[in-house]
Amino acid sequence: MSLFKLPSPFGRRKPASGGQGGKKIPLSSRQLFFYIAAALLGIILIVTLIRKDAGTYTRIPKEYQVKYVPADFKPQIDTENALAIMSNPHRYNREFNDLIYQFNLSLLNHVASRMDLSDSLKLLVQQSYDQHHPYISRLYFNEFTALQDTSSAFYQKWYDSESTDAVTILKEVSSKYTCFLVNLIFSTILETYEGKLSVYGRNVDSPCGVAMTEALQPMMDRLQESAAVRDFTASKGFLEQRVERATAELATMEIRDKKGINKQMQTRLWGVNVSSTELEVIAISVLKVGFDLQKYFELNLDPSSKTVTVTLPEPEILSHEVYPKIEKLDIGWMREVRSVDFNKNFNLLRKEFRREALESDIMDKAKVQAVEIMELMLGPMISSISRDYKLNVRFKNLNPTESDEEYFDNYSRETLDSQQNSGNE
Repeated sequence: MSLFKLPSPFGRRKPASGGQGGKKIPLSSRQLFFYIAAALLGIILIVTLIRKDAGTYTRIPKEYQVKYVPADFKPQIDTENALAIMSNPHRYNREFNDLIYQFNLSLLNHVASRMDLSDSLKLLVQQSYDQHHPYISRLYFNEFTALQDTSSAFYQKWYDSESTDAVTILKEVSSKYTCFLVNLIFSTILETYEGKLSVYGRNVDSPCGVAMTEALQPMMDRLQESAAVRDFTASKGFLEQRVERATAELATMEIRDKKGINKQMQTRLWGVNVSSTELEVIAISVLKVGFDLQKYFELNLDPSSKTVTVTLPEPEILSHEVYPKIEKLDIGWMREVRSVDFNKNFNLLRKEFRREALESDIMDKAKVQAVEIMELMLGPMISSISRDYKLNVRFKNLNPTESDEEYFDNYSRETLDSQQNSGNE
């Protein structure tokens, strides 16, 4: 039997009476059993602690050890539908919400695949994002619509940038929230040390970097290509012929037209053409004809004739905007194009747009539109007075010539109906 030498006072027995006080006395079987049991208990405790720490891969070491594996990014997004949704997010609010869901989930799934997560953890990624999606989608929508000027859609189409600008805005918004989203989701499903993940290898990206460079950027590039094609296709047939439509302004008619001018400038030396410059400019015109109600507006009620009369000024051009675009500029080697050359051509186009508008029937159409709007605005009020009352709209000439007296053009529903019937005949 082995003997254990324990430190005093626990391992030394008192000397027996009668002598032999310095002689070592062997341990009893009870003491030996006690020490063996204590040793076994210590071994079991150590093994238990080791197994507890080694139970899951997220606990050895404290933070999750990321080791990237190759993975292809496969976004499940229809680019054509996405561009249509982004062009009018207010109208397609529900579709915009679904687009952001598929967009962000594609990013997260790619990062999970690169991290070689198990299928169960990938399912947790989707479940975790489902919890955060409602407020994240609202953040995307609010910022996207705040940056998007929907009133400029007409001009964006003309300059071939409507869809391209929408993609640029989406990229700006998503770049702001992608890292936040990736860190939020993966720090939730994986145990981390102080919120950090350890990555194997040198010169490797963080999960946020993987999402930005391998998923977000390729997806934006793909959308940009489709947007460029979409903008080009839309602009080809845009404004090939003049379009007239009534706007939401009071009885305002809007004329949109497109014209082009081509000019060649030659430089002669001793009567010989030595240099030639060709300038081709096209432009769109937005001309609004309406009524300046600050100049004159009158509303009268005549009980004897049971007539409500609204008097407006004659229609006039309220605004005229021209948006030029240089299609071709070929400058000769001895010819210098000055700003006066450009301005001269722009002014020619502006005058031609204005002349055609004044020679057309746009003023009469504006009057007809004014009557319809007055009926829409005042009709319920007049009907509440009596069904026998009628509305009459007059237009007053505020600048009569010396040979003319002040006169009025009277329009009523009967007048409009008779004009329309004669036109149909």
